[in-house]
This record gives sequence, structure tokens and C-alpha cells, in this order.
Amino acid sequence: MPKAYPKSWLDNDTFAAWTFLAPAVILLGVFVLWPIAYLCYLGFTAGSFTSTGIYWVGLKNYWRLLLNPDFWQVISNTVYFTLASLIPSLVIPLGLAVLLNLSLALRGVLRSAYFLPSIISLVAAGLGFRWLFQTSGPVNAFLNILGIPEISWLGDTFWAMPVIIILSIWKQLGFNMVVFLAGLQAIPPSRYEAAELDGANAWQQFWHITLPGLRPTIIFATITTAIFTLRSFEQVYVMTGGGPLNTTNLLVYYIYQEAFGQFDFGYAAAAATVLLAFTLVLVYWQLRTWGEESQ
Repeated sequence: MPKAYPKSWLDNDTFAAWTFLAPAVILLGVFVLWPIAYLCYLGFTAGSFTSTGIYWVGLKNYWRLLLNPDFWQVISNTVYFTLASLIPSLVIPLGLAVLLNLSLALRGVLRSAYFLPSIISLVAAGLGFRWLFQTSGPVNAFLNILGIPEISWLGDTFWAMPVIIILSIWKQLGFNMVVFLAGLQAIPPSRYEAAELDGANAWQQFWHITLPGLRPTIIFATITTAIFTLRSFEQVYVMTGGGPLNTTNLLVYYIYQEAFGQFDFGYAAAAATVLLAFTLVLVYWQLRTWGEESQ
């Protein structure tokens, strides 16, 4: 047999492949990889882009993060906001998807109505919620009818964060519902027919057929919802500005404040690197879990 030689990168197939891939690779490098690398570099610098210039400070910015109580309050706010938003953003759409997967009247209209919030701008939604929950707004007007005194929703250190959480749950509801509907329709109907023949009731079918069949979908929805909540910015910017008393300040808004409010780009880049690390951990967990599911 003639000896086989490895293909050269100059052969026709390889050259054609790299020719078609080149625009995507260049765009990925310029707009994704290079900004990430530059962000990591900025995390080790201080100074200004205009007057003093930037200079190397090593781990000083990360040390400042560790010693800054405001940063740890922001981390605590972000964890609270993410966990409190994540569970309802999965449970409520899952329940709606199960109901809307049945043969109901006006099923198509209801699906469209529930999906509508996901296509509305977060800025517009934030302005709408700020109007609803202002002191003289419709929510307090309804509470007055019930004999409940007015609540300063966005000015109270206890109630401000729940209002932002409600907005985030409402915004994510339609997208997750569509994702769960797609997952439900991928489960073979024969499984439910066999379960009915065995005498399984609706709850047993949901627990032993629907949930296991939706496992990859639930993982996907969990990761995308967690990333959505971690990068939340518009609702805080529009509704509370991080107040009152820093109780609604989330990590992305904190980075914005430090970078474009204090012009401390090195410190902001270090905080952004922490956010990037959280996101990469979530993505790694998603890829690893999907890999285990496909085996």
C-alpha cells in the first residue's frame, strides 16, 4: 500500500474551509477574544486613558475588591437577586407550558400573550414598572382600596429589590415558557399512553415522565436564566439607580458606576473579570452536564 501522508493546510479542502471560516474567526477575535484579553489586562492596571495614562499595579485592584465592603454587598445583592429570580422563572413557565400544551381553547392566543413580555425592551418595561410601583401609582391605589397603607416600593430598603425581581421574572417568563413547550413536544406521546394503561395519574406522569424528559431543557433554561439575571443592568438603572442605600446595586451596575462614574477603569475591569469568571463557571457546568446527558 502507498504510504499515507498527513494533509497539508494548503490542500484544496483545508484552504477552502479556512477561507469560509476566516470572516467569522476574524470577527470573533476582534469583537470577543481581544476585548476579553484587554479586560483581563486592564484589571491589573490603574490610571486614566486621558491624562495620566494607565500603568501596571498588579493585583492591587483585586485586593481592593476583597477589602471593599460595598463590593461584598453588591455580590450579596446579586446572589440574592439571581436565586430569587431563578426559581420562579423556571417553575412558573414550566407550569404554564404544561397547561398550554393541552388542547385548550384560545391556546395560541394565550401563548402569544405570555410570550409578549420577552420582546419588550427592558428599559420600557422598567419605566412601566416604576410607574406602577411609584408612591402614587396604581399598585398603591389598589392597596388603598383594600385598606392597606401606601408603601414606598422603590424607596424602601426591603421592598425595592422584590420589585426588581418581579420585573425580571415577568420579563423571562415568555422565553422560558416557549423553551419548555418545545421540550414537552419532544417527549413521545406513547410514554404517556403506556403510563395511563398502567394506571398512573397526572401527577405521577408529570413526575416520572415529564420531568425526566425535560432534564436537558431544564438545564438549558437554568443556565440562560442565570446568565440573564447576572447581567441585569437596565432595570436597576431605570428604576432605582442602585438605591436605596445600595440595596439594589447589582454587579453589572456596580461595574458601570466605577468605570463611567468614578472613571476607575482598572478597578471596574477587575470586578468585570469576577463577573466573567462566574459566567464561565456556569457555561462550563452547562457543557459538562450536556455532555453527560448525551452519553
